[in-house]
Amino acid sequence: MKKSFVCSLICHNGIIGGGICLEDSAISYRTNKLTVDKRYKNLVLPLNEVCELSWKWIVFPIATLRMASGEWYKFIIFNKKRFNKYYTELKR
Repeated sequence: MKKSFVCSLICHNGIIGGGICLEDSAISYRTNKLTVDKRYKNLVLPLNEVCELSWKWIVFPIATLRMASGEWYKFIIFNKKRFNKYYTELKR
């Protein structure tokens, strides 16, 4: 299964527009911005390393993915209900 969503990554430099893709073994974030750090340009988060997905609402739905390594990533995902549906299916 491969499902794509419009999103923005929230990082120390601000908000970076792009897309997030739920795949069978990973969550991938991609952006075409030229001035973005290479670390964020093609970010791949293996599903088996994602410990927690939590949500909060500040004008838009904000998803926080906490990794086993202690890192965390925040995304504004514009279709929370659809994203949750497919994320839950993948984590089973």
